[in-house]
Amino acid sequence: MLALWLGVWLVAVQLRAQSFAQLPAGTVASIEKAVTTEMSKQGIPGLSVAAVTDKQLRWSNGYGLADMENFVPAKASTVYRLGSISKPITATAVMQLVERGKLELDAPVQEYCPAFPHKQWPVRSRELLGHLGGIRHYNEKESVEYTTHFDSVASGLAVFKDDPLIAEPGTQYHYSSFGYNLLGCVVEGASGQSFADYIRQNIFVPAGMDHMQVDNLFTLIPNRARGYAKDKDGNLENSQLMDSSYKVPSGGLSSTAVDLARFAIAIETGKLVKPETLAEMFTSRKTRDGKETNYGFGWGVGDLGGTRMVGHSGGQSGVSTDLLLLPQKGIAVAAMCDLEGANVSRLARSIAEILLASAESH
Repeated sequence: MLALWLGVWLVAVQLRAQSFAQLPAGTVASIEKAVTTEMSKQGIPGLSVAAVTDKQLRWSNGYGLADMENFVPAKASTVYRLGSISKPITATAVMQLVERGKLELDAPVQEYCPAFPHKQWPVRSRELLGHLGGIRHYNEKESVEYTTHFDSVASGLAVFKDDPLIAEPGTQYHYSSFGYNLLGCVVEGASGQSFADYIRQNIFVPAGMDHMQVDNLFTLIPNRARGYAKDKDGNLENSQLMDSSYKVPSGGLSSTAVDLARFAIAIETGKLVKPETLAEMFTSRKTRDGKETNYGFGWGVGDLGGTRMVGHSGGQSGVSTDLLLLPQKGIAVAAMCDLEGANVSRLARSIAEILLASAESH
């Protein structure tokens, strides 16, 4: 099996299509060494990467195979599910509507999403953005890989809307994809548009994200990767079927690493929200008793070797993804692969460190 994998890997490397390279040759070589090392270590079939420096897209490439059965190489243009990187996009939509005076963060969500029942405490968008809204996440009794198709964001709320809150909003941090599904319904009510139409017109088009779309199982999407998992013995197998229509705002979009890089550029250059709004989104929230959550509005907040870092990872059936930004340095990295459960966040951090070192030496 190992020999077969190595053979597949070598041929795929020869077949891959490099889109462009504006980084120094030594920097590219270091990135590719990090990529090949991580793919070999984790047995990742296919992976795509995009790099931003000086708030400009500088380089992207694909490695390995996007479809092992049909021997299709991964490319810079390969389309993967975003997983939870959908959340920063939803948060951006919310904050745009706040800027435009169409949405009040501290209003009860039912003012915009009447499909969500009233609970034992008021639920507001401000807390939902920071995972402080008391909405539950997936639990051990349910499969997160639903196969039921939902025709709208509001209908997808049926999965959780009748459950009680697990905590009073504002008092505890509980990461919740369902909370972001509710925010998608809020966006629809505040904007008067479907969630998909709003984000396409107000985020994807202004940012130049040409391949970003709802991850619809039934739509023919060119260059879409086939997803893989590992069985109990560590052998690759096809991922199980999952229809993400119930969670489009929290994890139901798909696109390329290049489009994620363009999103990072657009949000940092004022194309999507004002600088003061972005600063609020990049600020860690606190619980009511003052505990830091290390999560802002749609973004995880931390540091990389003393440099401020924000980002988001994603993982679901058939994919593992990561989008990392170093806002003060104008650096961003997008990494997406077709293996669920892979640690691409580690690779994204390694690449960011390489870009940071390169920028400081030139």
